[in-house]
Amino acid sequence: MKNFHQKGITLAEVLLAIAIVGILATIVLPGFTKIKKIQILKSTTEEIVSVLEKARSQTLASLNSSSYGVHFETNRVIIFSGTAFSSDEVTNQVVDLISSATITNINLNNSATDLYFNRLSGLPNTSGTITVEVPGISSKTITISATGSASVN
Repeated sequence: MKNFHQKGITLAEVLLAIAIVGILATIVLPGFTKIKKIQILKSTTEEIVSVLEKARSQTLASLNSSSYGVHFETNRVIIFSGTAFSSDEVTNQVVDLISSATITNINLNNSATDLYFNRLSGLPNTSGTITVEVPGISSKTITISATGSASVN
């Protein structure tokens, strides 16, 4: 304490500075957490749209003379070749979602959990919506139209 006093700083001033930093941290940190969650939600929806566009473009390019589709699960999406998803296929391209983001609702026509694109037209075999959620933040819905385009609402 003698060293603090010699430099003109008292213990009370040090404690006051620590208290101010603590108060500011409790005010600012929740805001940063919310911003981070919003960014995770945005990144996840963009990633899913990108996966859909990749599957469609691979189909239109007739990569390996095949159609491609996307299978949706709670914590990942999988690009598969052909018109039916098989979890054992070695050519599946798995994209894991950011850990706090989940697909909470798969609302494709015919209660499907996957879709594929027609090799000649690029049209999907089904359309509908996929809802992505990050706890504590509102969700976003990806709409897959009958033309194969995907948009975020």
